[in-house]
Amino acid sequence: MTTNTNQGNTNSNRRNLRSRRRNRDSDETPLIENVIKVRRVSKTVKGGRNLSFNVMVAVGDGAGKVGIALASASAVPDAVQRAVKYAKNKMFDINLKDTTLPHESIVKFRASKVMLKPASPGTGLIAGGGVRAVLEAVGVRDVVSKIFGSTNSINVVYATMAALKNMKNPKDEITKRKS
Repeated sequence: MTTNTNQGNTNSNRRNLRSRRRNRDSDETPLIENVIKVRRVSKTVKGGRNLSFNVMVAVGDGAGKVGIALASASAVPDAVQRAVKYAKNKMFDINLKDTTLPHESIVKFRASKVMLKPASPGTGLIAGGGVRAVLEAVGVRDVVSKIFGSTNSINVVYATMAALKNMKNPKDEITKRKS
């Protein structure tokens, strides 16, 4: 008899935990989710072709945190959902200076080369394709960018992320060099 009441309490505790988790997730700040690229991929097997979809997503909070992910599934919504989940797990902070970047950065990833330059307030986001999607997710509003070489959006996004990871806060660097 006592095991039944304990079992009942355990089930109600589980329900309470689930509802708390849902509430906690809904209390989080809303994240910006940008789908950058959707590709249809087919694999030829003995029985014919297997179709799947490959999706690249950028997720950010609009205040200096961003993550990207590439995921695949047999349907587009499933692939997007999976990519968003992976991107949320890969999020990291980026050093920003108000609404722009602290300094210029040029990064090459495979055949794509991306240049990010800070701009004065009011300039806007002068960027295209994958660069724009990532910078919008980060929350940068004033930047000038240019893509050199290959414009493959996946490589461009990886180059943009590498450029953002390389951003350093000039004041912190000066204090490190002085000490």
